[in-house]
Amino acid sequence: MVLPLVLGLLVLVAVAAPVLDRFVGRAAGWLLAVIFLALGAVLAVEAPRIITHDEEIEYSAPWMPAIDVLFDFRLDGTGLLFVILVLGVGALIMGYSARYFSRGKHGDYYFLMALFAAAMFGLVVADDVVLLFVFWELTTVCSFFLIGRTGHSANQPAIRTLLLTVAGGLALLGAVITMIVHIGTSRLSVILADPAWQEDPAFATTTGVLVIIAAFTKSAQFPFHYWLPDAMAASTPVSAYLHAAAMVKAGIYLLMRFSPALADNITWNVLLIGVGLLTAIMAALFALQRHDLKELLAYSTVSQLGFLVAVIGIGTPGALAAAGVHTLAHALFKATLFMLVGVIDREVGSRDIRRLTGLRRVMPITAGLAALSALSMAGVPPLLGFISKEKLFASYLEAPGPAVVGPLVGAAAVVGAILTFAYSFRIVYGAFGGPTTQTRLREPSLVFLLPAAVSSIAGLVLGFFAGWLDPLIDRVVLDTRGTPGEIHLGLWHGVAPELYMSVVTIAVGVVLFLRREFIDRLLDRRLFPVTGVQVFERCHAAAITFGARVAGLTRTFSPARHLAVPFVVLAAFGAGALLTGVRVPPFPEPVTRPMDWLLMALVAGGTVGIVLTRSRLAGLALLGVIGFVIALFFFILGAPDVGLTQLLVEVLTVVVAVLVLRRLPKSFHSTGALRKSVAAGVALLAGGAAAVGTFAFTGRREISGAGEYFLREAKEETGGTNVVNTILVDFRALDTLGELTVLGLAGVVILAVLEVNGLMRGDSSPQAARYIGTPIGSPAGNMILARTVGRWLAPVLVVLSLYLLVRGHGEPGGGFIAALVGGAGFALAYLSASSAEAAPIRWPYVGLIASGVGVATLVGVLGFGDGGFLRPLHADIPLFGGGHYHFSTALVFDIGVYLAVIGVTVTALNRLGVEDVPPGTETGNRRSDPAGTVAAEPGEPGEPDSRYEATEPLPGSGGRR
Repeated sequence: MVLPLVLGLLVLVAVAAPVLDRFVGRAAGWLLAVIFLALGAVLAVEAPRIITHDEEIEYSAPWMPAIDVLFDFRLDGTGLLFVILVLGVGALIMGYSARYFSRGKHGDYYFLMALFAAAMFGLVVADDVVLLFVFWELTTVCSFFLIGRTGHSANQPAIRTLLLTVAGGLALLGAVITMIVHIGTSRLSVILADPAWQEDPAFATTTGVLVIIAAFTKSAQFPFHYWLPDAMAASTPVSAYLHAAAMVKAGIYLLMRFSPALADNITWNVLLIGVGLLTAIMAALFALQRHDLKELLAYSTVSQLGFLVAVIGIGTPGALAAAGVHTLAHALFKATLFMLVGVIDREVGSRDIRRLTGLRRVMPITAGLAALSALSMAGVPPLLGFISKEKLFASYLEAPGPAVVGPLVGAAAVVGAILTFAYSFRIVYGAFGGPTTQTRLREPSLVFLLPAAVSSIAGLVLGFFAGWLDPLIDRVVLDTRGTPGEIHLGLWHGVAPELYMSVVTIAVGVVLFLRREFIDRLLDRRLFPVTGVQVFERCHAAAITFGARVAGLTRTFSPARHLAVPFVVLAAFGAGALLTGVRVPPFPEPVTRPMDWLLMALVAGGTVGIVLTRSRLAGLALLGVIGFVIALFFFILGAPDVGLTQLLVEVLTVVVAVLVLRRLPKSFHSTGALRKSVAAGVALLAGGAAAVGTFAFTGRREISGAGEYFLREAKEETGGTNVVNTILVDFRALDTLGELTVLGLAGVVILAVLEVNGLMRGDSSPQAARYIGTPIGSPAGNMILARTVGRWLAPVLVVLSLYLLVRGHGEPGGGFIAALVGGAGFALAYLSASSAEAAPIRWPYVGLIASGVGVATLVGVLGFGDGGFLRPLHADIPLFGGGHYHFSTALVFDIGVYLAVIGVTVTALNRLGVEDVPPGTETGNRRSDPAGTVAAEPGEPGEPDSRYEATEPLPGSGGRR
């Protein structure tokens, strides 16, 4: 239980962080640091089992058991190494943040940082590839918000980071799907131990390449390297955590985790070694060009990650041990350097090394800590960075392939290490060397420097006592290579090739430092014709342009033109199927009945009428007739639930459509012969394709396996006998929840569209006019019958809807049908109101929508109590007089559906019913006289223009804003 406990507490800390910030301000960072350390201590109690006894801490709980996806957590040596970084470095960054930020409220920052830590923790302990992918994407989302919260200047870097890492996430998703389909399980430890990696090279190579792409985007490897320096727009604490312990280390973790399966794959070896060393050298050159300390450190991170990627590609036990040691060393010196750059920025107000000189005299402690960490990054003894660098050198010489490969890889590594030495000294000398120009500065408070001091001194102490890390690194090797490593870390291992490589690195690095002015002039130019950001922006712009052109095929304000292209494509598919001679099975039995011909004749007649009529209102009425006939089809075929749903939808559709038609001209506008011909041709093609498809695929097979399952198991599994309802709220409740959310958003969209177009303020189409001088022009007299019937029928419909809601699990009904019946009742009450002021239904309809979706979601969460999201819970409630009532949380889910649908219905009635001009007032250039006729304005003919006649506003509309 310790793993889900720690993860849950991290999430709880994230939720509580804004509250802590509200009460203690920026000092919440210290509280969060203590909590991180406490959680680390909880895991430290279990660490000996992992390190010395070769055990794992495991936990499993059902998540989606139907598809064998579980909450599987597993902590081994590799996971423990990264947990140390997540919690240990995270605690230092939290403490540092308590002094870095100015006094004020920073709750959003602490929330995102704690959530970031939770996502990273979940990522490194996940033993299910689906769970791993979820946490992988959560780190992407957290980094996006952390970068973007800095301000307007960080918006574009945050977006670039998001798009690039999401693209990598898609690659990881492809790998996840491939592994699950090929191996048959989603459990990561089982997948990595499967012999398919050795027996099926195509599967191994394909999956390995997808994993590499995902890791390269996360760990900023060429050609995706540019996002990490670009993301330096984030605040310094965010950069420190992102570079040292989170985000970029996620890619390194992924590569190390998949090493047991792919270490012997030649594609894996070549890509990791080649791209890793290329990135290391290229980024080091970029670092030497930079004057901003933070940007320089960002490129140094890219370079160091390149070294790590390359050594993982070697794949030997020694190489994976080197990866583990250097991961830890890099976290220590990089966290220190970023924190100290933040200190300099806060105290001096600049990060430009051309303006920062001689700070060693006024900030000696800061200078000393920076020097220790920079020397560790440069690989100078006796620091931990020296030990990890020598392990890297020794591993590069073991590169797989012909004998010449090892020395070539080693030589490339030495070049990268020399450049690393040069930019490390550039950092220290640029900020602290030279003459002191800012004599009024003082050393910052020791509390501000404490977190950086801890990580800096840790690199020194572990350099002298590197043997303390042997058990942990041995276990990392066992996890990532499958064989014991027997690693012995220390400052001295005798005279060996890696020692000579270190000597060459330091010697040449010193020469480069002494000739720094010459190197600066040499590198004071563009190394490539374009930057990574420019390439990204061009690709991004090209993708948007291409998408716009594709969308332009159907993007139009004319619905007919919008539908023409997909209809033609549909017809083309149908024609292709006919030309290829697709065979379809025969009808198992005669399926056509005499009644079908009558119903089809009604549908055809309604369709012809719609085509021929010029009246919008007549067209709507005919469309309603077609809908009613289709509903009758469903009733005849024995599907009362579906038929009732169709019938009620048609009623409400007609009501809402009439509210919209009031703002449009009475008649359709005239069109030319060419347009009519094209429309007729497209309609015939689409209709023909639909008819052929319906004939080919309907009624030619027995009930599907899924249908048989639902019919057979509905009663036993759900307690309900209404199979349609059990499918909606039990078996496929997740689909229903998604559709419910979309429906709720549709209600919000109604509000937004009407507000944006000014319709909620009473604006109407300039062409809209009314029936004047006809009975419909007198709504008070017209609606007497509706008001009389509505007084008793509307409440009956609402009560009936509640009855249908409760009985839906066993008889025709359910939340959606009940809401439609209730909506019809509300529509009747609305339309039969005695006046415009009395018509609106004064309910918080947005609240109804939100509460409906919220109730349905809450029911889903309760399902975890019985094994999974949205799994219904059942109980038998005793009744007075004997018997019992079978209660299921599916009923509560249905109540959520009911509330949301009612909310959307009331939204449409209230907002679409708003009318700009009450009857009897002026409308544009026309005004109504008491007799109901239209009086002409001076200079106008007295005869009203019949083209602009439309229906009178319904009573529920009069002039409300």
